[in-house]
Amino acid sequence: MTKTNAMRLLTQAGISYQTASYDYDEKDLSGLKAAAAISMPPEQVFKTLVTRGDKTGVTVFCIPVCCTLDLKKAAQVSGNKKIEMVHQNELLSLTGYIRGGCSPVGMKKAYPTYIDETAELYDEIAVSAGARGQQLLLAPESLMAYGSMLSCDLTE
Repeated sequence: MTKTNAMRLLTQAGISYQTASYDYDEKDLSGLKAAAAISMPPEQVFKTLVTRGDKTGVTVFCIPVCCTLDLKKAAQVSGNKKIEMVHQNELLSLTGYIRGGCSPVGMKKAYPTYIDETAELYDEIAVSAGARGQQLLLAPESLMAYGSMLSCDLTE
């Protein structure tokens, strides 16, 4: 497995993590498929969603792969009246990551980042390691502390 920028940053910060890799299908980059491939419940595997708010600009949300981001809740917690998903062709230029490999760790800029409160129910969660087919397994508290993430109710 190639060490990703997200892995390097967590190592430099002294944050303990494990990795899981899997074969991915370009035609199905769903988080549910990733969860099944690494044998973790979908509630413990978190996808990284990048949005743009009318007041705060780019904002990042991490939610379980089995859930849908509630845009009204997301707007409220982030101080926006309206929030929308960024188009996937903007993802690389904004974050440095591509669809299916977007990690909440190591984006080009430190965007405000929120994680669904259900992450705190688990000792370990998975998030993208910054490349398709690679996941980071770590304590949600460690991820939240590293990324200055706020925990809140974000799903429908």
